[in-house]
Amino acid sequence: MSAPLQHQTVLLREAVEALRIRSAGRYIDGTFGRGGHSLAILERLGPEGRLLAIDRDPQAVAAASAIGDRRLLVRHQRFGDLLATLRQEEFAVDEGVDGVLLDVGVSSPQLDQGERGFSFRHDAPLDMRMDTTEGETAAQWLLRASVQEITEVIRSYGEERFAFQIAKKIVAARGERPLATTGELAALVRATVRTREPGQDAATRTFQALRIHINQELEQLALVLPQAMAVLKGGGRLVVISFHSLEDRIVKRFMRSQAAPDDAPKSLPLRAAELPQPRLRLLGKPVRASAAEVASNPRARSAVMRVAEKLVLKAA
Repeated sequence: MSAPLQHQTVLLREAVEALRIRSAGRYIDGTFGRGGHSLAILERLGPEGRLLAIDRDPQAVAAASAIGDRRLLVRHQRFGDLLATLRQEEFAVDEGVDGVLLDVGVSSPQLDQGERGFSFRHDAPLDMRMDTTEGETAAQWLLRASVQEITEVIRSYGEERFAFQIAKKIVAARGERPLATTGELAALVRATVRTREPGQDAATRTFQALRIHINQELEQLALVLPQAMAVLKGGGRLVVISFHSLEDRIVKRFMRSQAAPDDAPKSLPLRAAELPQPRLRLLGKPVRASAAEVASNPRARSAVMRVAEKLVLKAA
């Protein structure tokens, strides 16, 4: 097993301040990770405040359970099942919650623990599952997927222009011996991709794409956003930190769609007060990590935080 590693939470102060913590509020951290955001929220909560922390990674859940704070409820769950989780819990959300935080994508411990199979920097079993208790590993999927399926995943999620060539090599290689380790896959990709941006390993895009696919990360994000909207009370905040352009695009489009009033047929004789109302108010511009934070934690470089507030709908 890898030695324990320190995890640097990205945009910690900015995210917690954006939530505008109320002492007796109810909050949801949909991606506990190693608890940086959750611990900062608990520091600002009073005795009556409550925090629900969710994570699909059993190691993250174990870290959260070790905190031992009565204000903290911990659950092993995908955030795409947020409403189902709340229906099973005594979290007093009848009137809605005051804030939902999502820090999406892979966490530093998942990347740094070689045995998890997320990174080509360690030669380890080709797993890549965030939840190691269920689902296919990357090795299992690559063993059965077609050239077309592998190409589509690597091209769509990795934006890799050599996706077809990589997919063909993977299928050809498994005819002799299945790809079982991160080192084997990385070597195959490097032998296939002859040109790459300076400073970037040729395997980076392929590994990213497979991880996103195996964990259905974009699908889970698209599922959780409307659920977060549903559980927020009027004035509650939705804070989302993403690390990939595809993630940020989903968040941006969702928030913008909810911040615009529903279209009504132009032929309908409606007064302004009768027009469909927007559900969200966008707060500020997208926030990025400071130069100082990026210098101390290079993984913060791609982080983008978007914040929105649920509007109190006016009575008709």
